[in-house]
Amino acid sequence: MSIAPPWRCGWRRWGYRILPVITRNPHHLPFFVYGTLRSGEANHDCLRGRTESEEPGRLDGAVLYDGPGYPYAVEEPGAGAVRGELVTVRPESYDRLLLELDELEECVPEDPASLYVRVARDVVRLRDGVAVRAWVYVAGPAVAEKLRADGRRVAGGDWPAHR
Repeated sequence: MSIAPPWRCGWRRWGYRILPVITRNPHHLPFFVYGTLRSGEANHDCLRGRTESEEPGRLDGAVLYDGPGYPYAVEEPGAGAVRGELVTVRPESYDRLLLELDELEECVPEDPASLYVRVARDVVRLRDGVAVRAWVYVAGPAVAEKLRADGRRVAGGDWPAHR
């Protein structure tokens, strides 16, 4: 856990006392992974030793397409769901892993020409049905348009089950 701020004041009968506050950085969202980053898949090793938890999740309002060698989630409200895993990253590994994942996914933030774009979305944690805000790499606008026109959908939205 990160410490931000390193102290807070609490009222005591004769004045203030300093109490530690340990909080998680609110910008460190978990990641929702649905393809080659999932457990047992080709790129999962880049997460090894850097996560606190990996648990089943579901992204509603999206469909999965079979791309050349890897899948693409394409947002389509009300159209389906993509199955994957919610990955919570250790705070000390977060910033570096975020950069590495952006590079792996060929995501240049704020560039609509990117292969994937990283967006914050609510993902359902399957163990309790709670919606968790998470980073999701979805197909960039140009890629999504092409997939909608002539791509092949993954039935059931589950990449490992598809292959």
